[in-house]
Amino acid sequence: MGWFGGNYKEFDFEMFSVSHFVIIALLFLGSVLIYINRNTLKAEKWRKAEVVVGISLLVIELTYHFWMAVNDMWDVSHAIPLELCSISLVLSVLLLLTRNKIIYEILLFTALLGASQAIFTPLLNFDFPHFRFFHFFYTHLMDIWVVFYFTWVVGYRPTIWSVVKLFVFLNVLMPIIMLINKAVEGNYMFLSHKPKSPSLLDLLGPYPWYILSMEFLLITLSLIVWLIFRKKRIG
Repeated sequence: MGWFGGNYKEFDFEMFSVSHFVIIALLFLGSVLIYINRNTLKAEKWRKAEVVVGISLLVIELTYHFWMAVNDMWDVSHAIPLELCSISLVLSVLLLLTRNKIIYEILLFTALLGASQAIFTPLLNFDFPHFRFFHFFYTHLMDIWVVFYFTWVVGYRPTIWSVVKLFVFLNVLMPIIMLINKAVEGNYMFLSHKPKSPSLLDLLGPYPWYILSMEFLLITLSLIVWLIFRKKRIG
C-alpha cells in the first residue's frame, strides 16, 4: 500500500535526519512568519482560515484512525486519543472553531510543553513521504502554531489563573485516564507504568511517585511559560 501502508521498514524514521531537520526548520520559520505578520493576520477574512485549519486537523486525525484500522494497528489499549498530544489536538480544533479563551489557556501549556517535545524527539517509525510522517508533524506543528497565532494575532494571554486551570484540568483528567488504563490494559500518559525504553521518567522516581514528580515538573514548566507569555505591564 506504499505511502499509506503499515510497513515501517519501508519508511524507517531517523531522528535528526534531513527530513527531521526540515520539520524543525519549518517550526521556527512558521513561528517567525506568524509573529512578523501578526497585524496583517488580524483581518476578519482570516477567521475562515481558522475554521479551515480546524477542519483539516479533524480530517487528518480521522484519516489516521482509518489508517490504523486498515493496517490492523488500531487497538483500544493505545489508539484512543488520550495522550497529552492527542488531547492538545482536540483542544486545537475546539479553539479554532470556537475561539474559547479557556481552551487557549490550557492548550498554551499542553502544546508548548508536549507538542514541542514531540517535534524535537519524535516517537515515530515512519519517515517522509509516508502518511504517518505527514500526520504526526502536521498535527504537532499546528498545535504550536495555533497557540502562537492566538497569542500574537488574536491577543489572548495567560494569567496565573491559567496555570491553576491547567492544574485542575489535569487532576480531573488523570483519575479518569487511570480508570480507562485499567479497563483496557493501556498506559495512556504513562499513568500505568514507565515506558519500557529509557526515558526522562527514569529520573523522576519509581511508580507511582514519578506521576507526582511529572505533575510537579509540568506545573513548574507551566509557570515559566506563563512568565514568558503573560501580558506585560507597561510603566
